[in-house]
Amino acid sequence: VKDPEIHQSIVGLGLVYGVDIGEGNAVKVRMTLTTPMCPYGPQLIDASRRACMGVPGVSSSQIELVWQPPWDPRTMATEEVKDALGIW
Repeated sequence: VKDPEIHQSIVGLGLVYGVDIGEGNAVKVRMTLTTPMCPYGPQLIDASRRACMGVPGVSSSQIELVWQPPWDPRTMATEEVKDALGIW
């Protein structure tokens, strides 16, 4: 899933904090947004849910939006994303 404004993967941005696979292959993703008022928040959450459901064997998906720890691309993004965004 790519952030529609930044054009980078949400995983590479460090927005995905964790994924749990539970009973019956139910997937729960803990993720955050770049800001609490992100205008693309609902779109990212829906795209993430749909991406999970597109994985063979996944029976259900739940996205848990979390705010702790606060997102910081300087420490959470991959080196490739930092380079693309000009973060040094």
